[in-house]
Amino acid sequence: MELVEVLKQAVGAGASDIHIVIGKPPMMRLDGAMQEIPGFTVITAEDAKRLIYSILYEEQRARFEENWELDCSFAVRGFARFRVNVLLQKNGVEAVMRVITSKIPTPEQLRLTPAVTGFADLPRGLILVTGPTGSGKSTTLACIMELINQKEPCNILTVEDPIEFVYESKQSVFRQREVGQNTKSFSAALKSALRQDPDVILVGEMRDLETIGLAITAAETGHLCFGTLHTQDAPSTIDRIIDVFPPHQQTQIRVQLAVTLQGVVSQILVPRSDGQGRIAAREIMVITPAISNLIREGKTHMIYGAIDTGAKFGMIPMDKALCDLVRQGLISADTAYQYAHSQKTIEQLLGYKPRNIAAELMG
Repeated sequence: MELVEVLKQAVGAGASDIHIVIGKPPMMRLDGAMQEIPGFTVITAEDAKRLIYSILYEEQRARFEENWELDCSFAVRGFARFRVNVLLQKNGVEAVMRVITSKIPTPEQLRLTPAVTGFADLPRGLILVTGPTGSGKSTTLACIMELINQKEPCNILTVEDPIEFVYESKQSVFRQREVGQNTKSFSAALKSALRQDPDVILVGEMRDLETIGLAITAAETGHLCFGTLHTQDAPSTIDRIIDVFPPHQQTQIRVQLAVTLQGVVSQILVPRSDGQGRIAAREIMVITPAISNLIREGKTHMIYGAIDTGAKFGMIPMDKALCDLVRQGLISADTAYQYAHSQKTIEQLLGYKPRNIAAELMG
């Protein structure tokens, strides 16, 4: 068994992730569900280590053996790139590989609205794309970066862990830095970034207080800054950022965020009704003076109402986005109900009544 053959078969099937698991054949996540990759035998601990180490540089192996954790990227030339996480569990070395398509999708392919593509035209500010792991945040950001690349003569700096999409400089100049390979940390790269004459900065993941603070400062000093967070919606994103800071700094951060934040896109992937994979549902918040005031005053719970009534600015709450997908025939009402923030909203907007399975079985 060779790892490249495993990867090619999984990618050919349309998998989003490949898992090297001891005691099972190679596994893949296909349309959100885990299943075996056909045609391969069960992997032993020795097989797993051999397969995983075959794609690592000597330095990466040493780093993994020292830390027992490793994030890196791997490419099969002319085929695909993979974001790799290597881990040590009770039976030995295992790995998870996220598939990164080599071609950056267009706004039409991702079904991005004008409100989202419009973020590429902003001169400055902070844009956040949020959602759970595997929800397509990096793909959405890559599409926006490519829009800027196609029309703006600017300097774009990305800091990623690891580098996912690889950009070809067009109108813009791209510099891509990978944490652990080209820079020691997100915060170290961001500290240096402001001396590298950037117009646009992409922070692959805003993980800690220092990184978040530096990203806000970069946006405050006239740069267009993009980042990601693992939050469910726009109000919880704002709360998450503020709560990272100690209490005595939170008032100041609210003021800075009210000035710098330009928009939040929160997305999830949900199963399509035709069985052809998954589709993104996106909540979109565009900062208006009213929302800016709510952030400044710490009234984030009132932002839900502002998003709900902000359709003329391109805003849409998640539950309405799910209902729109149902009306377009792209997902089922059952799926919308399952993924909704408020199931009562789905019932009201769609006139949907959930099945009472227990009652059906009894009656």
